[in-house]
Amino acid sequence: MWRGLYIAASGMITETKHTDMIANNLANAATTGFKRDDMAIREFEPMLLRRINDNSADTKVTSFKGFRVDGNRAPRVGILGLGSAVDEIATDHLQGAMQTTGNTYDLAISGEGYFVIGTPQGPRYTRDGSFYRSSSGQLQNVRGQAVLSSRGRPITIPEDATHVNISSDGRIYANGAQIAQLGFVQFDAPDAVIKQGDNLYRPQEGAQPQQATGVIEQGMLEMSNTSVVTEMVELINNYRVYEAGSRAVQTQDSLLDKAVNDLGRTS
Repeated sequence: MWRGLYIAASGMITETKHTDMIANNLANAATTGFKRDDMAIREFEPMLLRRINDNSADTKVTSFKGFRVDGNRAPRVGILGLGSAVDEIATDHLQGAMQTTGNTYDLAISGEGYFVIGTPQGPRYTRDGSFYRSSSGQLQNVRGQAVLSSRGRPITIPEDATHVNISSDGRIYANGAQIAQLGFVQFDAPDAVIKQGDNLYRPQEGAQPQQATGVIEQGMLEMSNTSVVTEMVELINNYRVYEAGSRAVQTQDSLLDKAVNDLGRTS
């Protein structure tokens, strides 16, 4: 009986974490460049059950509907699951929809690639290209962090720049003259970077950035790849699974109550 409580509780804990992940996806459905997360759930190693005190190998009972006899061993009853746990939370790097804004410093990436952002912890990477020119002329993101060039330096837009063009490979032109090259990189594998927060990614140990093969689109933004409808359907299904686990806990609690108060009563 105790095992039943733990099995149901482990499932409820897993579904709680699943709900948190779905809620985060929904909260960022309108966040520029956001990539939704997906969860892989694993089952604990199941246990093989056998009938005890039954070593017969040739009766009709032990060969009925799936009961199997393994030599002289007791027949198999079936498999008992021992609960579930979160195996991995992976980021879905599927391309988001493009939205035209017409703003000079709004940039979207089509294909592979990240912009490079300067932070106190070192360079970080993002798909969010909603940039602006600060009062000091520096190109920054919405949190005031510097957008870095291919040389790892902040980019400054001249005060007298009336026409700023950014090419598909990240070259920045002001009044027809090139002034900088955007830091525009990619990694060998999608899991080479992991989410840090604030729509930024940090590299895994040993991951080395290289020149991106994607295309930069000026005057556009890549939207979140979260589908609100899909997430809501998954949330409803998740709620039903959690509710089933809750009922299982209540059932096990009722059985334990009877075992303690009825079967365990001595006269």
